[in-house]
Amino acid sequence: MNTLKTMAAVAAAVLISGLPATAAVAAPTASTPYRWLAGNPDGTYTIDPQHTEVLFTLGHVGVAPFTGRFDKISGTYTFDKKDPRKNQAHIRIPAASINTNFALRDEHLRDKPFFDVKKYPDITFVSTRYQPTGKDTGNLYGQLTLRGITRSVVFQVREKGAGNVAYLPKPWGGHLSGFVARTTIRRSDYGMTAYLPEGLSNTIHITVEVEGVRQ
Repeated sequence: MNTLKTMAAVAAAVLISGLPATAAVAAPTASTPYRWLAGNPDGTYTIDPQHTEVLFTLGHVGVAPFTGRFDKISGTYTFDKKDPRKNQAHIRIPAASINTNFALRDEHLRDKPFFDVKKYPDITFVSTRYQPTGKDTGNLYGQLTLRGITRSVVFQVREKGAGNVAYLPKPWGGHLSGFVARTTIRRSDYGMTAYLPEGLSNTIHITVEVEGVRQ
């Protein structure tokens, strides 16, 4: 009976993490309560693309919100609670990695009326400064480049957790930290005017759920 319980706990860990069963054996058991780690978040981190999400939401034909995502992201970020002047982020997203769960629509979005990925393959964000707004929150100012056009944007950032995760193997384990960042842009500011004003909203809500491994 105990063997069956152990196998069930390992299977649950594999489903959650997507890691091989051999990597999940040493993870906390199913009876361990979930908690956000409260370790030191300071340091420079490499973004873990397998545990980072870039989501965008817009209005669709005036009836409902629609959310898509980008499947690839790379970059680094630095966080220092004592000296926010050191806080920075550099992010690159291949525009062709757009995913709306419909291949025909994704191909359309990669074409000229929208992202025009052959001419503008990358979406980038480079921060310029960080301003704390609370114990675990702040505004991250920077330059967003999309379709070759660069505009200033502000992400509202919330720290979620940080600490050493010893039971995960490399490249996922080690000292990790996680943040959620949100901003809103107008796609027309980046020359993306297809289906305006009625088909698709001009306002795009962006959410980045990022997890990084400290260097």
